[in-house]
Amino acid sequence: MPTTAAEKAELKDLSERAVYVGNPAHKRNPGDYGLTPPSGPRSGKTLCDVVEVFSRAEAQKLLATGIEQGLVSAGIENGWPRMVWTIKGDTVLEARLDNVERGTYHGYPLVPTDPFCASVQARWVKP
Repeated sequence: MPTTAAEKAELKDLSERAVYVGNPAHKRNPGDYGLTPPSGPRSGKTLCDVVEVFSRAEAQKLLATGIEQGLVSAGIENGWPRMVWTIKGDTVLEARLDNVERGTYHGYPLVPTDPFCASVQARWVKP
């Protein structure tokens, strides 16, 4: 969680510039993401459908909330965190940086048994 006004302002700015684009490998229902192909769930990939994130607007808000809360990786590429975490309901979601020039991300739910989920849940502040 950001503690200084400068950290909060930096994360707020980053959250407003980051863009959620999605990835067909994590979708059964393509929603309004405009993906090509629209969906293409792959074995071994967790699906956003499980947490019912079907609109790009909702995914964008979840991404922004995770960034604003400082739930970002220490690894940075071209000013963008490689990973961002957020929560919907009881499920931890992970967003991965797709394009370091444009700051685009795709995300997916973590498996509930992943030990990292507890770390994210401990830092999460319900908006």
